[in-house]
Amino acid sequence: MTPQNLMLLPLSTPKLSIGCPILDHCLGGGIPCNSITELVGESGSGKTQLCLQLTVRAQLPPSHGGLGGSSIYIFTEFSFSFRRLQQLGNLYHASYPNLIGLEPLEDIYVRGVHDAEELINVLGDIEAFIAIDHTRLPVKLIVIDSIAALFRSQYQTTPADLKRRSEMFFNISATLKGLANKFGLAVVVTNQVVDFIGSHDGVNGVRLGNLESLNTSGRRVSPALGLAWAHCINSRVFLARHEQSIGVNIRNAPSTTICSQTHRTFHLLFAPHLAYASAEFVIRKQGLVGVSG
Repeated sequence: MTPQNLMLLPLSTPKLSIGCPILDHCLGGGIPCNSITELVGESGSGKTQLCLQLTVRAQLPPSHGGLGGSSIYIFTEFSFSFRRLQQLGNLYHASYPNLIGLEPLEDIYVRGVHDAEELINVLGDIEAFIAIDHTRLPVKLIVIDSIAALFRSQYQTTPADLKRRSEMFFNISATLKGLANKFGLAVVVTNQVVDFIGSHDGVNGVRLGNLESLNTSGRRVSPALGLAWAHCINSRVFLARHEQSIGVNIRNAPSTTICSQTHRTFHLLFAPHLAYASAEFVIRKQGLVGVSG
């Protein structure tokens, strides 16, 4: 590569806006294309809410923070939340009637998978699907929700199984990165957390990947799937939630009522060329919204 060729490269990677300036600022503008972004957190932290939000926003043109494209949503556990997706689609269509199709769900393609081998096969089908250009809008976002569910019971803790699991991690991530680079996609995967047992200082005072303790709901946790998977992603976002008891004075009540309030925090743990950043957020009808300090 010559200096002349280098000058022809784009100055920045296209990014998919979350739709909230506060959360986008944490990510340096949004979810980047040509790479894998992981959302990690406990159940109820907002991972799936954010993924559904992104699939609708991807349809917006780049001038409005979208990618002008359709999405492929791969779910691996429970039933897919069509009702919530329909609600978000209707809300965004009402907000951008001339920018999002009359039926926003027509540009979101959903597929369920049950194990890692099936995911590999589906990703191969997706490449052919994108290349043939079957969709009204070009595919610009792939979501996998969640990656951890595929490995929960399929592999044991024997050295042979751990080796096979790591090989599968690299196979999946290489395929996803290949799709992202070939078609200019944004790839988002969700991951779960496991209880963290160990020193706050990591190993020999160095904190790497899953060796760093995170906090959610009063628990010390770390991302599931270990260090092998941590090396397969480009960016990691941690969504934390904390329950807080507060006193509420109700009119004509003899005493103060104690209620529970949920605080959620968005943490960018690592990303290429970006420093750690965090912000509080709430989940509203229109999705995740950051809260200014």
